[in-house]
Amino acid sequence: MTKKLSQNGGCHPQTKFGGAAATGQGTPKQHRLGVAPDSGSSGIVSKAIGCLSGGLDSTLALALIQRQGIEVVAFHVLHLWHPLPAVAGATPQAVRTADALGIRTVVMDAAEADLHLVQHPKHGLGKRMNPCIDCRIWCLRRARELMDAEGAAFVFTGEVLGQRPMSQNRTAMDLIARESGLEDRLLRPLSAKCLDPTRPERDGLVDRARLLGVAGRSRKEQMALAAELGITDYPSPAGGCLLTDPAFAFRLKELLGRGPPTVADVQLLKVGRHFRLADGTLLVIGRHAEDNALLERLFLPGDLRIEAADLAGPTTLLRGSPRRENVALAAAITLRYIKQAAGRTLAVNVTPVGQSVPATGVTLAACSQCNEKRTLAAKPPVALAEIIQSAAADDAEVQRWIIAPKGRS
Repeated sequence: MTKKLSQNGGCHPQTKFGGAAATGQGTPKQHRLGVAPDSGSSGIVSKAIGCLSGGLDSTLALALIQRQGIEVVAFHVLHLWHPLPAVAGATPQAVRTADALGIRTVVMDAAEADLHLVQHPKHGLGKRMNPCIDCRIWCLRRARELMDAEGAAFVFTGEVLGQRPMSQNRTAMDLIARESGLEDRLLRPLSAKCLDPTRPERDGLVDRARLLGVAGRSRKEQMALAAELGITDYPSPAGGCLLTDPAFAFRLKELLGRGPPTVADVQLLKVGRHFRLADGTLLVIGRHAEDNALLERLFLPGDLRIEAADLAGPTTLLRGSPRRENVALAAAITLRYIKQAAGRTLAVNVTPVGQSVPATGVTLAACSQCNEKRTLAAKPPVALAEIIQSAAADDAEVQRWIIAPKGRS
């Protein structure tokens, strides 16, 4: 029951908002949670677009509107700033949630838009690198377009007044409604009684008396309602946008300082420890088995994979110049994170990914995710699947190159 859209509103592969129906066919599934329409619904047939992150608040907002007898289409945005899923291609939490509620979902990829917003935030950044207000406006503009295409009457979200300092205060929420073009067709069901009545409430499409008046950072009311409705599969409130994570924000700021990044560059920021060598070459070293597995999905042709030959330990990705000095330093830093390597000289495997590294500069094939062509200067190259001998780097050497807030390693 899911339709995928690109960030410009186009459906993959060829349809538009008003084009082919979502891939789920037939009538919606039976409601598997306790939120089926009840006898208190207004009786007016209406349709609404529900912005669904997959978290508790947006899930409850969907349930509140759905049980008033309103047809709901869930709208989920795939943001660049979410952690990588443990399994490639895994179904997003939001889609699973909507499916459990019997709701059709439209999914949009916002990666390129996210990159633009973080570099050009009209309304500024939050405490870290988070352009929350601009992000909300962008998402709701896309939701408004979907509303028009679907012939829906309004859009609603799971926002709670006072829950987030930058984007969920009264002034910011009014600004977002205005600049998104939704104005009073934007309903926040969880905090509706704390806000002015919206058009769907005034027109009788939504019974305001059956909405909530939640405000502030406590989740007690939401958790109680979730228990009442039988909603148990929702993530921790602490999860979500990586832009508010100090380590990720630090790495992103360093990356932006080197010029416009690609989506592939940002995906790599989500994994492991990062090191920037003197010539700009990047090392990413897995912190544990899960990181190593994620790194395997992020290697591009021309990267080097570096691992201890005879000891279990981290996988290292080298992206940039594979000159001898860089490879030797990468091997030493890799061994620093293997306890058994202390004080020993060990064999380290160095393997080019995708093809052998040529002896002169060459433009490599484009990454399938980002269409970026990269030129690597390789003088002299490392041999294909070479084994070198190395000792572990000391802490001072590690701290010299690591990309991390002070005191983190």
